Parts: sequence; structure tokens; C-alpha cells
Amino acid sequence: MNEETTSDRPLVSIIIPNYDYAKTLGACLRAAFGQTHHPLEVVVVDDGSTDESVRIAEEFPCELLKTANGGVSSARNLGARHSRGEILFFLDSDVELRPDAVAVAVELLDADPSLGAVCGIYDWVPLVDDGVVERYKVLHGHFWRVRSAGEVRLASFSLGAFRRGVFEAVGPLDENLRYTEDVEYGARMSAVSRIETSTRIVGRHDDDDKLSVLLRKQFTRSIPLVALFVQRGPERPRLDDTAFRPTGVAAATIAVAAVPAALVWPWLLPLPALCLVAFAASERALLGFVRGKAGTRFTLLFLVLHLLMNFTTGAAAGVGAVRWLVSGRFRRYYRQGERVPTTSARGAVDA
Repeated sequence: MNEETTSDRPLVSIIIPNYDYAKTLGACLRAAFGQTHHPLEVVVVDDGSTDESVRIAEEFPCELLKTANGGVSSARNLGARHSRGEILFFLDSDVELRPDAVAVAVELLDADPSLGAVCGIYDWVPLVDDGVVERYKVLHGHFWRVRSAGEVRLASFSLGAFRRGVFEAVGPLDENLRYTEDVEYGARMSAVSRIETSTRIVGRHDDDDKLSVLLRKQFTRSIPLVALFVQRGPERPRLDDTAFRPTGVAAATIAVAAVPAALVWPWLLPLPALCLVAFAASERALLGFVRGKAGTRFTLLFLVLHLLMNFTTGAAAGVGAVRWLVSGRFRRYYRQGERVPTTSARGAVDA
């Protein structure tokens, strides 16, 4: 690569928030510095880690910012403010990019000035294979992102490139949100600029590997989304762009909820059975994909886990609907004008 060619390319800042991900941070940074695109800078924001993360980051020629734990949104905002790039490539520290990921993102943004951001997908192979639950999560995560490729209203900060000008126009991530911050940001950004998901930008992800953690996160994160979907109207994410589609969620929720009733009144037994059939039918494309990658036996186990995740999503939606009806505070959960700080309220930074 000659100097003249490099100088014509935009500076890309890879911004990596990190909290206690020593397990994967090294792989993440090696892949970041192994990108084919140049010029490039890497900014790591360590969000008060208690493991070996800082020591690992110090082994790489990145800009390392160390600060007290304030959450992923404030870490990303801090990294953006300390970066110099025309393009901000946000990357989670449990993701290992393919070597051409940044180059592809730059190419796609250059080709379409109307795009404010282009986000990638996870590979169907996990970065670290920790068992059945993680394989379920990674396979499903790959499939639904591929399914929703194209223009979306979801902003993926785990693996996505944003024009600096658009990011600054939309405003910072809401630092009061500990989760669903990317969905909220996507709703705001959709009113300003277009977002696309591209299957050409790929990274391997180390996902959750314990079912209890997976279900708890899904339940906790799904509840407040009810407020977002009700409030934002045409700017809200399309349901077909989300990980769990309404048909599957409804079928799974009724199927599981109807089982206790069917045990008391046997004449209701056909109801959960029919809902299970409807659930499997609604996910036939996903199940076909999983069978092709992992075989029939794993697909049956996948179906059970997916049923539980969809039921959890439905239960959370029910809780969210009740809270929307009875709680004014909940209805104001995503009132961006009242919540998003114009400058970070974080404490001192050790660079």
C-alpha cells in the first residue's frame, strides 16, 4: 500500500468499550490492528475493569482511556470524543473482526452519501465455543441479522461504522440507559439519516453461555422496549428487524402459558400443541438454517431454547404493557430530550 493511496482514505477510529473482557480483548485488538484499511486509530475505553483487561490493552499501540465504571454508553461517548476519525467504527471487546471489515464499511459509506451508518453481522461460528447455549445464541444472532440485512432502524454499536458528522448531529448515546441504548439511538438516528445492515461486515462474537443469564437479560431488556415502540411511532424499529418476531413470540407465549391450564382442564391440551406447531412453522427458515449448520439433533435442542427465549420475550412484553398503563415514569423512559446529557458526566479519565 503506497503512501499516496493511504492519504486519500478517511481516518477510521475503532472505538472499543471494555469492562472485564480480558477473555476476548486480546483477540479483538489483534483483529482491529490487522485490518486492511489504513489510516486507522484504535481507542480502548476501559470502564473500570477488575480483571487483566488494562494489562492486555497496554500490550497494543492503542489509545487507552481508563475511567470509573459508568456503563457502555458513556464509554462509547468518551471514546468518540477522544477520537479523530471521520468514521467512527464502534466495536465491542468480545468481537473479532474479519480483516476486511473496516475496509468494506468505508467502501459502503463512500458509495452512498445518504447512509449515516452501516452495521455488520455476527458470524455463525462463535469466537469462543462454550457450549450449547452459546451455539444457540450465535446461530440465532447470525440468522436474524442476515434476515434483516438492508435498510434498518436499529443501530448496532457492537459492530458498526458511523459518519462522525451524523453521530454528532444525532447526539450522544443516552448514558442513563444501561441496555437498549442502541435501539433507542437507532430510533433517533432514523429521523436524521439512513442505517443499513450489511452481510459483508462480519465479526465472530463470544456470547452468553448460561441459560439463566440469557433468559434474565432477554426479560430485563425487553420490558422497556414497550415504551420505545409506543412512543416513537414511525421512527421505532420495524418488528421484522428485531431478533424475535411477533408471530413466534405470540405462539410461544400462548403455548407455554396454556400448559398449566391444560393440566387442569385436559380438553385444552390441543391449544398448546397447536401453538407449538404454529411456532415451529413460523421459524421454519431459521430451523432449516440451523439444521444445515449443526444437524438434526442440535436443531431439536435449539427449538426448545428458542421457544423459551420467545416466551420470555412475550412475558416481558406483558409486564411492559402493564407498566405502561400504570406508571408515568415508565412512559417517560425514553424521553430523549429529558435524559441524554450534552456532555458526559463521567469522572476523571486516565489516558
